[in-house]
Amino acid sequence: MSALREWFRERIPVSGEQIRELTNEPVPNHLKRWWFCLGGTAAYLFVMQLVTGILLAFYYQATPETAFASVQYITDEVAFGWYLRSLHKWGSILMVAAVVLHQMRVYFTGAYRRPRELNWIIGMCLLFLTLVAGFTGYSLVFEQLSYWGATVGSNIADSIPLIGGFMKQMLLGGEVYNEHTLSRFFILHGAAMPVLIILVFALHIAMIRMQGVTEFSDPSDEKPGKPRTFNFFPDHLLTEILIGTVLMILLSSLATIFPATMGEAANPLVTPEVIKPEWYFYVVFRWLKLFPAAIALLTTGLVVFTMFAWPWIDGAIRRRRPGSEASVYIGICGVIAIIGLTVWEALVKH
Repeated sequence: MSALREWFRERIPVSGEQIRELTNEPVPNHLKRWWFCLGGTAAYLFVMQLVTGILLAFYYQATPETAFASVQYITDEVAFGWYLRSLHKWGSILMVAAVVLHQMRVYFTGAYRRPRELNWIIGMCLLFLTLVAGFTGYSLVFEQLSYWGATVGSNIADSIPLIGGFMKQMLLGGEVYNEHTLSRFFILHGAAMPVLIILVFALHIAMIRMQGVTEFSDPSDEKPGKPRTFNFFPDHLLTEILIGTVLMILLSSLATIFPATMGEAANPLVTPEVIKPEWYFYVVFRWLKLFPAAIALLTTGLVVFTMFAWPWIDGAIRRRRPGSEASVYIGICGVIAIIGLTVWEALVKH
């Protein structure tokens, strides 16, 4: 063993003490609370999506003639295929929820403020990439609702001024859903989105490493204003491992109790009476139903722009009114509106 240790030490001249110094940087005490670690939760779920997605891709066939049958084969015939597909489905749902909750935590704690404005934008990009990954993945099953959901989604994209037509052409590979569309969704979902998410996430982590984690005073601190810290290794690592274990148990339970099922195969000639996207698009879907297309798209674009630009909008508010927490009240109103529109769309048929 000593000879093997010397062999590695000669080729990798890094000592255990150096590794401990590299990983044992102080971590703010508030990160012991799980709701401050939601970024790690989303990262864990993303790894789960990669693993289960690769395994599912061994059997999936991205053509209109074979897509539905291949998913049905995975569900009914492949050993533990139903379990892997269900893990992938529930993993996507929980990943979207984790990213949304993480952005909400960052917003309500003001962790987007100077000098972390750019990292807020990076986080918003991760949120939208996650939503696109969910949309493209849902469309791969080639059921009635996934087929028509993709059709409606591309038509909405077509309504966007200037770039809408180009986006629809790139998404569908033509003016309408055709034989090239499904393979494009598969490439977007299985290759483009994961690579983009990994690159943007790496940039996100690099920014955190350069700027440090936002520190908050803990009421239990003996000296207010000087938050306590603890070591990343092993303390924080053990926290993340515990969160990952709980998530695995939760995912397995959901996959077993509520497994992914098969709907009706896609039929371009029959439009379903009710077309609904995944739940995380309910708010946008309901908003688009409430107003004429031009107004709905314009206001949606304005909301998205405001979300990206919020650190500077908040900065302008606080310069005019120092110490103002108007962002908290605006955020509460936004959350109530999102929940209200989501529940509304979930309860109605049309």
